[in-house]
Amino acid sequence: MAEAIRLSKLGMDRGDGGPFGAVIVQKTKIIGRGWNRVLTDKDPTAHGEITAIREACSAKGSYWLEDCRIYVNCEPCPMCLAAIYWARIRKITFAASRADAERIGFIDSELYREICLPKEQRSITVNREGRKTALKVIRQWPDLNGHPTY
Repeated sequence: MAEAIRLSKLGMDRGDGGPFGAVIVQKTKIIGRGWNRVLTDKDPTAHGEITAIREACSAKGSYWLEDCRIYVNCEPCPMCLAAIYWARIRKITFAASRADAERIGFIDSELYREICLPKEQRSITVNREGRKTALKVIRQWPDLNGHPTY
């Protein structure tokens, strides 16, 4: 946790982005480090957890981190939480809460509420089109020989 907190301050002090850092540990070794780089990368997905997951996956040579833990200085936002699930990380340890983040201007609680709403009640307009054509492509996936499972 100390390293996640150190990285959060490092990134913030450098002006890379908000005060958020993360480390991914496999057994007793850190295999991924990350801090918020939204401002420098001009990428709204460059959160500390995402950058740590990318580094850990590269180090491990896999998109699954099922034998790893993630330590973050603040409770993950919905995007980062989803990425943690996709990476199959089985344990999250965090320090500050999403309520703490909201008190300094981050809107995680708004996002948590929004994604639980029916599509027609969300603040972003959601439309659907091209389903028939899209299904022709995605239905080919199960028939591909040797496609990876994830």
